[in-house]
Formats: sequence, structure tokens, C-alpha cells
Amino acid sequence: MSPYTRNSTASAHALGSILILVIVFVVAALVFLLFPGIPGFYDGSVPSPIKITKIRHVNENGALKYDSYMVLKNTGTTGYSNANIYAQTYRNGDLLPSSIKTMNGHNYISTHHYHIQNMGGQGSCGATWDPGEMVSIDYADRTFHPGDVVTFEVYDAVTGQIISRHTVTA
Repeated sequence: MSPYTRNSTASAHALGSILILVIVFVVAALVFLLFPGIPGFYDGSVPSPIKITKIRHVNENGALKYDSYMVLKNTGTTGYSNANIYAQTYRNGDLLPSSIKTMNGHNYISTHHYHIQNMGGQGSCGATWDPGEMVSIDYADRTFHPGDVVTFEVYDAVTGQIISRHTVTA
């Protein structure tokens, strides 16, 4: 009889199955980390090249009137065709009914914009919103209150992809 006889109670099949399952889970985790755009599995971090630099609650005379005036700055390294980007604003997680269909000031005038009094600034003039340039948006009074969590998202109008998301406490 050979000293290397087979043991019929060996656990090789169970260990092999466990090893295969571990490998499958590791590979699946790597796929989800490498491809963050897979919906429902991983919410990849959205960059913030366009940042909210100020939300003003006081009027021009310094009186608290809940003026809801926002200043944005392109802090990234890329210029954006302001006619081809649009924005959405959230207050405390709720989408505001304000409609910003274009960040180009000239084109914005002819759009239906609700709950926004006006938009201006160097980033909304001309064809591009270049790095370092600012845009101001004067929302309807009482849109924001001190302590509100405000999120501003910018999207590419051609692809529908989000370009920037920035959140601050007003």
C-alpha cells in the first residue's frame, strides 16, 4: 500500500469553492472601484471646479433682507462654453424650481427663468467661462436663509453629464 493514499474525507472541494468565491468577490470589488460610473453601485466623487464663493443674505445697505445673492467662481483649469452648460440649485437637498438653462448671460435673457432676478459677471459674458472668472446669480429674495445647505450643480448640455457639484452652508 502506498504511503500517499487518498483520503475520501478530504476537504479539497470545499476549500476550492471558498477560494473561488473569494476571488470572484475581490475581482467584482475591483471592477466597481475602477468603473465608478456603474449606476447603483458606486457614487464616484463629482469634481468641483465651479465653486460657490459667497451667498449674501443682506441687501446693498447691509440690512438682513434674505437677498439670496450667490457668487460662483471657476476655480478649475478648464474654460467652459457657457452657452453649452446649465445648472441646478438645491436647498437642503430639495431641487429649487429656478431654471438656469444656460450660463451665457446674453442667451439667458431670452429663457424662461423662474425665481431668479438676474445673472451677470465675467464668466457669463462672451463665449466661455474661463478659470478665475466669476458669475453672480441674484435669486428671488428669501430663497436662502442662514444655515441652509446649498448645492450648485453644473451640467454639460450636449452630453447631460455633470461637470461640477459644490455644496456650502449659507
